[in-house]
Amino acid sequence: MSGQGTRVILLGAPGAGKGTQSHLLVETLDVPHISTGDMFRVAKAAGTPMGVVAKRYMDHGELVPDDVTIGLIEERLQQPDTQGGYILDGFPRTAVQAEALNKLLARLGQRLDAVIKLTVPQNELLRRLTGRRVCPNCGANYHHDSAPPKVAGVCDHCGAKLQQREDDSDATVAHRLEVYDKNTRPLIAYYEKMGLLHRIDGTQPIDVVHQAMVDAARSKVKTI
Repeated sequence: MSGQGTRVILLGAPGAGKGTQSHLLVETLDVPHISTGDMFRVAKAAGTPMGVVAKRYMDHGELVPDDVTIGLIEERLQQPDTQGGYILDGFPRTAVQAEALNKLLARLGQRLDAVIKLTVPQNELLRRLTGRRVCPNCGANYHHDSAPPKVAGVCDHCGAKLQQREDDSDATVAHRLEVYDKNTRPLIAYYEKMGLLHRIDGTQPIDVVHQAMVDAARSKVKTI
């Protein structure tokens, strides 16, 4: 299927399923997935003008400033593979960044078609994130509900005792979700006011969520 002209921003808290859904959306819409984390690494390795600037901050463990990030996005959005559209993931994160992105798109003669937010209740996000377990020996991943090992707490592949990552603990996950909600609330309101926001229930089956996202991406009109 063609994704001609389909430009989408994807929002969702940690554990909402953005990774799974963005992969499916890329295949259906036939557009590139632009993750700011990946974009930083590629630009840095390629030595693009903005990549060189970003490298100075990244090498010192500092956050890349908004103006540099926008410069990197401008470089990326002018590459040939984005001419039929794209999925932006990880940017913008604030209303200030959203305004800067709007100005950039205006300069490029582009417009957003949809901002899709995967909505999942906090108790479900907590369940998804805190239930993850990893094998410290071979790196295999499990979830005590959705993908449990054959023997509780033991890796199927090498028999090592499974562990919970430090950043998947109840307290750490709860804090991450609280910070995400606080930081993105103004961003969500910004795009809702523009009539671009589509809220999709991320607790539905994967194929149902995917179809709803495709419909939202192609609708180009406000839905309630």
